[in-house]
Amino acid sequence: MTLENQKVSIIIRTKNEERWINHCLNSVFNQTYKNIEVILVDNESTDKTIEKAKKFQVKITTIKDFLPGKAINYGIKKSTGDIIICLSGHCIPVNKNWIENLIKDLKDPKVAGIYGRQIPMSFTKDSDKRDLITTFGLDKIVQKKDPFFHNANSAFTRKIWEKFPFDEKITNIEDRLWGELVISNGYMIIYEPEAEVYHHHGIHQDNDPERCKNVVTILQSLNKKKRETIFGNFNLENMNIIALIPHKGKMTYYGKHPLIWYTIERAKQSKYINDTYILTDNKEMVEYGKNQQLPEPFLRPKELSEDFIGIDEVLSYSLNSLEKKSVLSDICIILEETYPFRDIDLIDNLIEKFVFEGMNSLIPVYRELRSVWYEKNKEIDMIIPYMPRHLKKEDIYIGLFGLGFITQPQNIRDGSLGLNNLNMYLISEYFSTIEVKDNISKDIVNNLLKSYFKLT
Repeated sequence: MTLENQKVSIIIRTKNEERWINHCLNSVFNQTYKNIEVILVDNESTDKTIEKAKKFQVKITTIKDFLPGKAINYGIKKSTGDIIICLSGHCIPVNKNWIENLIKDLKDPKVAGIYGRQIPMSFTKDSDKRDLITTFGLDKIVQKKDPFFHNANSAFTRKIWEKFPFDEKITNIEDRLWGELVISNGYMIIYEPEAEVYHHHGIHQDNDPERCKNVVTILQSLNKKKRETIFGNFNLENMNIIALIPHKGKMTYYGKHPLIWYTIERAKQSKYINDTYILTDNKEMVEYGKNQQLPEPFLRPKELSEDFIGIDEVLSYSLNSLEKKSVLSDICIILEETYPFRDIDLIDNLIEKFVFEGMNSLIPVYRELRSVWYEKNKEIDMIIPYMPRHLKKEDIYIGLFGLGFITQPQNIRDGSLGLNNLNMYLISEYFSTIEVKDNISKDIVNNLLKSYFKLT
């Protein structure tokens, strides 16, 4: 059998994979092997998986009653290629030769299927890292008796599938059951470590995180080849990162510019922010945003400017309205105009930490070392007592939401803002934390801004 330019059908199963699907498909369509078609078999995703996938040349089909083998068979029936690849929607091919490496041994008629290596991401939890490292090694393996097979990253021919379709009734391990079937019929399975994908999930569960962490440390130290600990093809250039600037009421000027100008400038100076949207209730601000060559600012309804309305409701309504206009983001960063003294690199440093460490939500914070008091029912008590700062054991952090809070868009949609799974970014440079409110001298702020932004 020759593999020269045969059509490859890539079956991708998805269920709420909006965080990963752009990066998965970007890598698939960036392969050196070009004669491909992609079939997305979606299990009724409720997020933006489908909308994001539609930006690529994919065939999208929906399956309601999901079973793994049934979904693969369904996708293959919708395909036309002689070679089939199965790929999970949250797996990201590592390099441009992934397809070639994965299918090259299918020319041997004795080979039923090939599965590739799965590499953990830097932020994959230790139990999953251990499982992936132990299962998917660096040596190529020809399996004549071992039926292990894994459909998160696998390939086989249509002829083999027609002879051995996947079981459509079992709830999991359809791949290993298929492996048993082909091995018992005299075929071989090959594990190809050169066909690598990034995968943030593991293949087992573990209830002893500390023991698991130790195993991972040992395994990683034994590997002489430098492991990939970066985010891989889940890169910033492929992401649509938007900044949202909530604004309420009249425009306030400092010097020649309104206060919001200083935040817009920092957003424009970011290497990663694609677009900046002003969320306002002021028509004058809408016109100003247009003059600043921003996408049309979002004019929110008056009821969303009531004093009892939280920022979560404003953000949720605004993002929903933007998504109706096909503005689909991968990451949202909230920038409030009251923090005009951001360091020039702060926004990009926040974004890099958020992405490369696989975070759900990230809030800038400032560590409070002074004594802290609180009053309740007219009684005053001390949280942090007077003492030398280097002796204080308690860590109290002041959240700086408007300085640059970052989260996944689904957290804005559901109103949670991801606060149940929150990470902190410690701001060590105090100047960035200064918030401009009405109680600060306007002359002092004018002079500081003029100096900070080198304005005449």
